[in-house]
Amino acid sequence: MEEQLAALREQALRELNEAEGINALNELRVKFLGKKGSLTGLLKGLGGLQPEERPRIGQLVNDIRVQLEAGITTKGEELKQAELANRLASERIDVTLPGRRPAMGTKHPLTLTLERIKETFMRMGFDIADGPEVETDYYNFEALNLPPDHPARDMQDSFYITEDILLRTHTSPVQVRTMQASDPQKPIRIIAPGKVYRRDYDATHSPIFHQVEGLVVDKGIRFSDLKGTLELFIHEIFGSKVGVRFRPSFFPFTEPSAEVDISCVMCGGKGCRVCSGTGWLEILGSGMVHPRVLEMSRFDPEQVSGFAFGMGVERIAMLVYGIDDLRLFYDNDLRFLRQF
Repeated sequence: MEEQLAALREQALRELNEAEGINALNELRVKFLGKKGSLTGLLKGLGGLQPEERPRIGQLVNDIRVQLEAGITTKGEELKQAELANRLASERIDVTLPGRRPAMGTKHPLTLTLERIKETFMRMGFDIADGPEVETDYYNFEALNLPPDHPARDMQDSFYITEDILLRTHTSPVQVRTMQASDPQKPIRIIAPGKVYRRDYDATHSPIFHQVEGLVVDKGIRFSDLKGTLELFIHEIFGSKVGVRFRPSFFPFTEPSAEVDISCVMCGGKGCRVCSGTGWLEILGSGMVHPRVLEMSRFDPEQVSGFAFGMGVERIAMLVYGIDDLRLFYDNDLRFLRQF
């Protein structure tokens, strides 16, 4: 019996040292210490020994059990620590690496262009005025010298809500509202940026677009003041080498009126597809405020005069950034917008 116990101890300790995982350790526990284990079987055989041998052999069996249980417990802790170390090594996170930052948006090219336009005029002393996008026929047309039967209305056929209410076709109503709310004895110097609406949709037109209109009213305002203001603005936006010219035109709310052109920013004025070979690009309309418009807003055209101008923000942005299709501004295509 003693030889069997010694061999069993040696075998158990050897297999304990060779165990490489928790599963192998559990199998070893069952093999030697389980209900049908080797050591348990020897313990059950104590009944067949001589009475004087039973205490000594029982003590040996108990010592082996205690030794194996302690060894299995110690080995189990070692295996758990090794397994944890392996997991930490394999699943290790390098905290020194920068995290994945969320995608950051940028300002829309129309916003960038509008901000440049506003900053330029604000440095010249202009204030920013605002007004409703849903307008009455009076402010959108009649107060600007466009009576109901005026043919120029056809060019601005818009979105009517009722016969007298429509989505504004330009920001000129802001000029009228500003004059009517101002003291006729005090000067006015404003720009009116905002969205406007017309029934157009192609590569150079959109049913919704943005305008910036300007108005100056004071004593002694001349056409030369208009030219100087717009030339300074154009050189701020497109550079000092860009040529500027004024062409006679017609607008019901200004007299005299002029279209303003710049030398083509694509070809430098040499002539190309963008400028139709002329070397010039139209960018805005302007003129001296019509006396009747002044009178309808309680200003005396004998005492004061003024000039006005208007431009499309999309048009300016297309020229600044070299964009050939206005619809790109409204497609929400990130491939396009990320360039800005």
